[in-house]
Amino acid sequence: MSEPTLNYVSCPDANGGHRMAYWQWGKPQAGHVVMCVHGLARQGRDFDVLAQALCARGGDDVRVVCPDVVGRGRSDWLKDPMGYQLPTYAADMLVLLQQLQPATLDWVGTSMGGLIGLGLCGQPDLPLPAPIRRLVLNDVGPVVQWQAIERIGTYLGQPVRFQSLEQAADALWVLSSSFGPHTREQWLALTRPMIKPATDAAGGFVLHYDPAIALPFKALTQEAAPQGEAVLWRLYDAIHAKTLLIRGTQSDLLSLETAQAMTQRGPKARLVEFAGVGHAPTLIAPDQVRVVSNFLFGEA
Repeated sequence: MSEPTLNYVSCPDANGGHRMAYWQWGKPQAGHVVMCVHGLARQGRDFDVLAQALCARGGDDVRVVCPDVVGRGRSDWLKDPMGYQLPTYAADMLVLLQQLQPATLDWVGTSMGGLIGLGLCGQPDLPLPAPIRRLVLNDVGPVVQWQAIERIGTYLGQPVRFQSLEQAADALWVLSSSFGPHTREQWLALTRPMIKPATDAAGGFVLHYDPAIALPFKALTQEAAPQGEAVLWRLYDAIHAKTLLIRGTQSDLLSLETAQAMTQRGPKARLVEFAGVGHAPTLIAPDQVRVVSNFLFGEA
């Protein structure tokens, strides 16, 4: 399968609800679902390469589901931008999982997507249709380094316009070179879903997401960070899923200290690091794909 199917799920909120889009790879009736959830300013097509590899490995028994978290990609934008926070995202994923009804459930989360998975795994009383069996946290943990938050805040939600895919790719590479080495073809493929045609008279292309996702992010303060970290550590310590932690050795978001602590407590994650990569590995390089695939389909 070279292209996924685009589907939607209706999610409730205080302002009449919203639709979340998701991309599905593999057989729609397959009982083993691998959820792949993207980072803060990204979208579900980030996982095209990984999804195809997982479907090839798992065959007809596996489908890979890659949501566009609300406010991104093909999903609706929220009427209240302060809803762009982890509780909303986790609630939406519960609705989606009820629609999918997996018999076996795994989770691959990059950055924000990892935090959503951490929240779902760390609350055993949530009405999941199946427990999360294996959890992949891609370059994220309970402690998010403040310098990374400051870096992301410099560009998140800023108005930008591009005249071509190539111009967008060049501009996004300036912000995303920490993703590690990519060929031009790979980077253009990652960039294409990140932009959409502008609807005003100026024309060109704009980013795929609601600029208002930046509002709650920019409301974060360094003083409040320890309280949030304590909550995330409690969730992490309650995880029972077998857990793989991926880290770019040059990551400014997940420190080596935090990563090592995650191997010693809670689910005692297995840590795999990739040299020459910062935040965050895109899970496109063959060695990165192999690590995730082997973890998800390896022996218990």
